[in-house]
Amino acid sequence: MKELQHLNKYFKKYKWKLIIGFFIVLIARIFAILTPKFSGDMIKYVENYMTSGGDLSELKHQLLITLFLLLGAALLSAFFTFLMRQMFIVVSRYIEADLKNEVYEQYQNLSLNFYKKNRTGDLMNRISEDVSKVRMYLGPAIMYGVTTVILFATVIPYMYYTAPTLTSYVIIPLPILSVAIYQLSKLIHTRSTIVQQYLSHLSTFTQESFSGIGVIKAYSLESQTFDNFQELSETSKQKNLDLVKVQAFFFPLMIALIGASNLLVLYVGGKQYIDGTIPDLGVIVEFLIYVNMLTWPVASVGWITSLVQQAEASQKRINEFLQEKPEIVNYTDAHTPVDGKISFNNVTFTYDDTNITALKNISFTIEKGETLAIIGKTGSGKSTILELIARLYDTKEGHISIDDKEIEKFNLKDLRTSIGYVPQEAFLFSDSIKENIKFGNNYATDEEVVEAAKNAVVDKNIAEFTKGYDTILGERGITLSGGQKQRVSIARAIIKDPQILLFDDSLSAVDTETEEEILANLKRISTTKTTILVSHRISSAKNADKIIILEDGEIIQRGTHNELVKQAGYYQELYRKQLDEKEME
Repeated sequence: MKELQHLNKYFKKYKWKLIIGFFIVLIARIFAILTPKFSGDMIKYVENYMTSGGDLSELKHQLLITLFLLLGAALLSAFFTFLMRQMFIVVSRYIEADLKNEVYEQYQNLSLNFYKKNRTGDLMNRISEDVSKVRMYLGPAIMYGVTTVILFATVIPYMYYTAPTLTSYVIIPLPILSVAIYQLSKLIHTRSTIVQQYLSHLSTFTQESFSGIGVIKAYSLESQTFDNFQELSETSKQKNLDLVKVQAFFFPLMIALIGASNLLVLYVGGKQYIDGTIPDLGVIVEFLIYVNMLTWPVASVGWITSLVQQAEASQKRINEFLQEKPEIVNYTDAHTPVDGKISFNNVTFTYDDTNITALKNISFTIEKGETLAIIGKTGSGKSTILELIARLYDTKEGHISIDDKEIEKFNLKDLRTSIGYVPQEAFLFSDSIKENIKFGNNYATDEEVVEAAKNAVVDKNIAEFTKGYDTILGERGITLSGGQKQRVSIARAIIKDPQILLFDDSLSAVDTETEEEILANLKRISTTKTTILVSHRISSAKNADKIIILEDGEIIQRGTHNELVKQAGYYQELYRKQLDEKEME
C-alpha cells in the first residue's frame, strides 16, 4: 500500500470524523452481537420449560422481555449502522473531491510541454475513473474493513468464552481464506493496472474521435474509425474479463468456507450437546447465527482486498502526475508590476520533445508603446518568441528581460496577467459568446464586452445571431467560422486591457478590409501598450514601429516597412508578391 500513503494527509484532515465513525462502528457491532445472545436465551428458556416444567406465564413473560430486548438491540444496531455509513461514506466523498481538486490544480500548474507528451483522454481518465477507484478504498473498503475487524474482535472472544472447543473448529476455514486472498490479491493488482491503462486508451480514442468528427465525416472514415474502436474495445473487454475471472474466485470460496463452518457447528456442537459439554441448545443456535453474521465480513475480506488492490493501481497512476514537477517555476510571491519594455539578448531555444532548435541567437528590444511585427515562413520560430515572452517555456541560452529585469524574476501570475495573448489557433469554450469574451476580464460589463467586439470588428456578426451575445458556442467554438473565432479571441485579449499584446498570426482568416479595420482599432487602443504582431502578411506589418524577418530561427532582416521594401531580400520579395496578388483581385 505504498502508493496509497499519499492519502494519509486526508485521513489526518478528517481524523475526528473517522475516529467518531470508529466508535459508532464499535457501538453498532456491540448491539449486533447481542441479538444472537437474546435468541439463544429464548431457546434456553423454552428448553428449560420443556425439560423441567415450570410456570407457563413466567415463560411467556421471559420470552416477551427477551423479544423486546432483541428488537431494541436490532433497531439500535441498525441506527448506528446508518450513522456509520453516513460518517465513512461522506468522508470518502469529501476526500474524493479534495483529491480531484488536487489533481486538477496540478494539471493547471504543469507546463505546456507536459501536455505535448500526454493525451487528453488519459488526463481525464486519471481524474475521473482512477479517483473513483480510490474513493472505493476510502469509503466502502475502510468502512467494511473496520466493521470486520471490530466484529471479529468482539464476536470471536465471546464465542471462545462460551464454547472454546466449538469455536476452534468453526474458525478453521479462516487461515485457508487468508492464504487464498494473499495469492489472489497479487493477481488483482497486476490486472487492475492493465485494465486502467486500457480504459485510458479508450478515453483518448473516443475523445479524439469526437473532436475530429468533422474530418472523419469529410473523409468518410466512419467505418474504419468504428472498426478501430471496436478492436480497442474488444481488447479492453478481454482485460476486464481477465480481472473478473480472478475476482470471481472470491465469493464461491467464501460461501464454501462459511457452509463448512455451519456444518462444523451442527456436527461438533451436536456431539458436545449430547456429551453434555454444551449445557443447552441455545448455544448452538447462537453459534449458527454468529457464523452467518460473520458471513459477510469474511466474504468482504476478499472484496475489500480487491478494492484496495484496484485503488493501489489507480493511485499509482495518479501519483505519476502528482509527482511531476512543473518546468515553469514561479520564483517570487511578491507583486511585480509590468510596464511593457521587452528585450531578447542572444536567445537560443530548443524544444526538448522534438530536439528542434526554433531560435538561434535572437536579439531585439521593444520599448513600451511600440509595435513589433515578426514575419517569416512556417517553422521559422515566430510563435516561439511569443511563447517565451508569456513564459510558456523557459530558455536555457540567452536572456529575456521585461523592463530591464530578467523575466524569471517576475511573479508568474503578474507577468501573464499583464499579457493579452491571441494564439495561432483560436480556442473558444463551450459557452456563450459573451462569456468567451469575458474570459479576458470576468468583471467586464456588457457595455465593455460590446466595445471590445466592435474593436475586433465582430460585433455585426454577433448581432446577426438569434441570441446575439448569448449564443452558445459548440465545442472549441465550432459554431463560428475561422475568422469569427479569431476576432472573438482578439476581443478577449482587448477587454483584458493588458500592458502587452501578443497576436500570433491571428488575422490570417479575415479578409483584407476587415484586417485593416482591426489594425486601425488596435493602433488606436494600444498607444501605451507594447504590441507584437506575428503575420505572413505585409499589410499587418507595414505600420509597425519595428519589423524583424525570421528564417530558420535567425533574424535575417530588421527595420521599418519603408526601410525593408528598399532592401533586396525576403521582405521586398514578399511585398511585391502580395502587391501583385492584390492588384489581380
